[in-house]
Amino acid sequence: MHVLLLGGTADERAREALRLAPAPVVVDAATLPFVSFARLELPPSPRTILIEAIERAFPDNQIGGTRLVLTQSTYLTQKLIDALGADDCIVMTGDRGALEQCAPEALQARGPWRRFEIGNAARPLGLGAGGLGLGDSYRGRFSDAASPESPPLSPVANVASPQPPAPSPVFELLAAAYASRDAADRLRLCLDAAALDPGAAVAQLALASAYREHQDLRARDALARAAALAPAWEAIHYELGKLWLALDDTARARDSFQRAADLMPTFSAAFSNLGATLGELSGPDAALAAFHHALANDPGNHTILSNIGVVSRERGQLDESEAALRQVTTIAPEFVFGHYNLGHTLFLAARYAEAIAAYEEGARRDPRKTPQQICRLAMARFAAGDVAGAERDLWPAVSRAAADEREDLLLEAYEIAHALGTVRPPPPAQQAFAERLAAEIVKSG
Repeated sequence: MHVLLLGGTADERAREALRLAPAPVVVDAATLPFVSFARLELPPSPRTILIEAIERAFPDNQIGGTRLVLTQSTYLTQKLIDALGADDCIVMTGDRGALEQCAPEALQARGPWRRFEIGNAARPLGLGAGGLGLGDSYRGRFSDAASPESPPLSPVANVASPQPPAPSPVFELLAAAYASRDAADRLRLCLDAAALDPGAAVAQLALASAYREHQDLRARDALARAAALAPAWEAIHYELGKLWLALDDTARARDSFQRAADLMPTFSAAFSNLGATLGELSGPDAALAAFHHALANDPGNHTILSNIGVVSRERGQLDESEAALRQVTTIAPEFVFGHYNLGHTLFLAARYAEAIAAYEEGARRDPRKTPQQICRLAMARFAAGDVAGAERDLWPAVSRAAADEREDLLLEAYEIAHALGTVRPPPPAQQAFAERLAAEIVKSG
């Protein structure tokens, strides 16, 4: 088990970290995303890695929904764990408020974070004066895997009051770029890093993400250069997959995510995105296998569970779908589509009262009152015999929907009404409702 120290002041966290790890390998958090774990020089196991202010490793300042994978906490932390031995220990300190913003999964024990014990520096863990007792002091160095000629980092000078090694200029530039809140500044610094060391794959990868913030297709060229420099680096293929998705090339995205997953079997996000692309191209069976692999490495991920619930429903496995979606509503009750998806599964199982309850819970939490889902709530009421309730929900939802969505909503509602009518003759109120749906479809066409 590794340790994440929160609470107290930064000085208190630092003192408690040194009590737990009195002779650590010290790693700089700010440059950690940009170093090569494959070239991490370490003494033999067992050893302790100390990273203070870990939130600096997860800057989340990019705009437009862009985020470089190297700065995402589940990827970076998993990569660090994979690089270490079973007897090694990581001690991190962090500011809770900052982590809530940039790496909430750390506080949720998601993915690799489930292997961390969270300690409070204001209430020290009950360990003896010898601390964790894992490893000797070490004068550590990092270098970029794609740039073996890059200068090594300076050694740790004082283990009693440890400081991380001085990073290379390329790492410093990239750390400054991603710490910046200005996208133009980030792009400029990434260009400087790439010019400083043209053989650094990490500089090209970071540059590609900075280009993507600006919706600049030069991101593709930067990723091609990165892949040529480090073809076996999964992060590059993952970023390529994201780019192909943005360009609506699902087949290439699938191939890129597959390559990333093959290179790093513990990379949950790669398998999750692979599952999404396989679902579009290869059907639910292949998608479900990828989602289950993703879930094995991130058991608390409600998005993966939701995907499993939806794909299981597509395969007609309603019990499996319900089980996954009930986990979603338990883990992430604020995720409105967990409730909506559960409602849809229960509706298909003809458990209409339970479906209505799930849809209503989703609608209660949904500030947008998503028209498609409110229409489905209406049809669940219709199936349960509450025509007045169906009328009350459906027509306002249809009127709020975008013009190009209205016909689809009406068609889906009519198909449901028609299918139910083939099971048993509808009473007059249901028949009238179905006839109005048909008339509105003709009018909208």
